[in-house]
Amino acid sequence: MLHKREGTAEELHHTVLPVERGVWLLTPTRPAIVLGSSQKENDVDHEFCAANGIDVVRRRSGGGAVYVHPVESLWIDVVVPRGDALWNDDIGKSMWWIGDWWVGLLASAGMASTKVHRGAFERNEWSDMVCFAGRGSGEVFPDGPDAHGKIVGISQRRTRDYARFQCIAYFHWDAALHAAMLPGLANNLDRIAALATPVPATLRAADLAFPSKV
Repeated sequence: MLHKREGTAEELHHTVLPVERGVWLLTPTRPAIVLGSSQKENDVDHEFCAANGIDVVRRRSGGGAVYVHPVESLWIDVVVPRGDALWNDDIGKSMWWIGDWWVGLLASAGMASTKVHRGAFERNEWSDMVCFAGRGSGEVFPDGPDAHGKIVGISQRRTRDYARFQCIAYFHWDAALHAAMLPGLANNLDRIAALATPVPATLRAADLAFPSKV
């Protein structure tokens, strides 16, 4: 079942979702840069964000910073209760089906040739700073020898009752804005631009509910 909710990024990240299968389309009312649970506060230029109306908040799942925006990003959380047929005790493998689900959504929106990363986390000097710099299990990338930019980023939060998979994709990826928000990216605009592959606007009309075959 698809649920929709709007609010600030702070409100949406701290909303307690029902412990049942669910897909949540979360729309922030203001732009925000969302830090991972253990990320350093000084990764972000707080003065720039305050001057430009960008909230700085922290989520409970790990990974690098994620920018969310009312129209430029697509933020979806998926909840799976413990004991569900989709539950997997292997944290890495537990996100594979999420990636496969996204591949199907992207194909339905006209974006073919995508693949799910099923290996170990691939780290680099930027991956602790910004989500889209790393390569995590279950995340979605273009399929091809020269394709690099991440399409869907995924983080996971687990409790004794459920797993909450937090997914982000971008209709528009702003390299200059990321350089300004995250000074550690060293204003390397070409490299920042290559971190992400935007999704088509037609994805807004995709059927985001759980696939009936699952």
